[in-house]
Amino acid sequence: MIDSKYFLKGFASIKGVGSPAIALGASFIAIGALLKNIGFTIQESLFSTFLTYALPGSLVMAESLIIGSSLINIFIAVWLVNARLYPMTVSLMPLLMHQTQPKWKYYLSCHFIAVSSWLIMKDNYEQIKKEARIDFWIGIGTATWSVAIFSTFIGYIASDFLNRDMLIGLAIINPIYFTCMMVGAMKTIKISLSIILGAILGPAFYFISPEWCILFGGFVAGTIAFFIGEINDR
Repeated sequence: MIDSKYFLKGFASIKGVGSPAIALGASFIAIGALLKNIGFTIQESLFSTFLTYALPGSLVMAESLIIGSSLINIFIAVWLVNARLYPMTVSLMPLLMHQTQPKWKYYLSCHFIAVSSWLIMKDNYEQIKKEARIDFWIGIGTATWSVAIFSTFIGYIASDFLNRDMLIGLAIINPIYFTCMMVGAMKTIKISLSIILGAILGPAFYFISPEWCILFGGFVAGTIAFFIGEINDR
């Protein structure tokens, strides 16, 4: 069973002015309004966030529906954009794994992988004994997931009071927050170079391939930063 003590501790960890959950909630208010504007019912909007959760996946789904993409194309697009969560999963799971915990907890908790919950866990895991970290993580994930669903509901209800500029402002709060978090994480040469080079190469590759500029820029920047960091470490 899930340890309620650590679950509730994880659930409560999203409080605070600096919590990523605030930026997450603001962005999902925009998502809720957008889904209503493209013709979703409130049940469909909430179910979309319930299943998709991560913000970019929801945006890609909404944009694909607007341009009339087929269901298989929407599925592939959302699957590809959410593949960015794989590196976070790889870095997080070794911190959570413990032989005393059943496997179903890890399968269940995979749905909660998102930048917001990942950041909270990374900031707090050292304070939690390893055998209880999965319960703490499930608490964090449930809290951020609930924020996303509730914010989608608020955005859907308030959509008539939000103009285009307000929606754009709400939608970009999350990326701006995470950009600031990345800048704050520039403590090693690898991280610093990957962020700086990514900021330069992403726009540069736009002139070569607008559709793939972020992928190319991130891949090249990360590769260069990794090898320079390895050389520097030696």
